[in-house]
Amino acid sequence: MPALVRRLAILCLTLAVACAALFSLAGQDLWLTLAITFGTAAYHLGIRLLVGRAYDTWMGNRADLSRWWYQPRPWEDRLYRALRVKSWKDRMPTFYPDEFSPQKHSWEEIAQVMCQSELVHETNILMSFLPLLAAIPLGDFWMFFVTSLGGALFDLSLAILQRYNRPRVVRLAKRQHRTAPKKETVT
Repeated sequence: MPALVRRLAILCLTLAVACAALFSLAGQDLWLTLAITFGTAAYHLGIRLLVGRAYDTWMGNRADLSRWWYQPRPWEDRLYRALRVKSWKDRMPTFYPDEFSPQKHSWEEIAQVMCQSELVHETNILMSFLPLLAAIPLGDFWMFFVTSLGGALFDLSLAILQRYNRPRVVRLAKRQHRTAPKKETVT
């Protein structure tokens, strides 16, 4: 998945530059519309890669599970039922499936990855609206707004998914920790 997103980002950027060049030569609005469309797509794909990389460098998939931000809120279960998260959660993509594999990681490590993933998606929600600034010089506010809203809603669904699943994974981590054989100390 990461390689596919990188290739798509590069392709969209290339097409945006080509369409912008054609617009400057021909002056037809179609080329400007295509340049904006491909440029916005390149931004949305590229920023998600950059934000993920920044959090990987900063946190290294290690999060303090006890921090306030990661704790479930009393109203979340009602929200998850209203959004019917259980019915669509298994159809969402996983960017790095190996990071969520209980065969390769402990449940505590998976819970930490989930915390970092939540932060990545929450940051992406905010970053989704930066292209609106391009509407000032380029116009076509609604095109920028629709793509920004679409990107934000996609990341919101992934952040919700992390929060929905994490309490169960944390319970599994606690159970795994209790049943793990104790290390003997030599005195």
